[in-house]
Amino acid sequence: MKQFISLLLIVFFMSCNSNAQDKKKYPVKKTQEEWKALLSPLAYYVLREAGTERAFTSKLNKNYKAGVYVCAGCKTPLYESEYKYDSGSGWPSFDRAITKNIEFDVDYKIGYARTELKCNTCGGHLGHMFKDGPQETTGERHCINGAALEFIAKK
Repeated sequence: MKQFISLLLIVFFMSCNSNAQDKKKYPVKKTQEEWKALLSPLAYYVLREAGTERAFTSKLNKNYKAGVYVCAGCKTPLYESEYKYDSGSGWPSFDRAITKNIEFDVDYKIGYARTELKCNTCGGHLGHMFKDGPQETTGERHCINGAALEFIAKK
């Protein structure tokens, strides 16, 4: 009986640890080799392996020019510059996204649930959403890896 319960627990925890990106069909799908050829090593690590760049290393962290931030993998518009603010976290932060282009998921990678943000077109990992943003607007902080973004200046 103990072996049966142990087996049941193992199966349960393995099913809880699945990758949602493998389940959902995204409009843009590439092989690992295609993504590696398209992206820098850091962008691949962030977007395709759900990695995190070091804080305060992205040139986009202090960029406050007018324009739009797009997914570095598929060029889908994700964030308008008018909603960017300095959170002091060391990563580009926004209080809202272009809603239809962002997917909200849950990740447990550090032992508790966090709201993960993904590109809704290619499934690329962008960062996480926290409820400690500007209270005068949405109260949200979209903490985004700069390596997951490209900036297109407004003309």
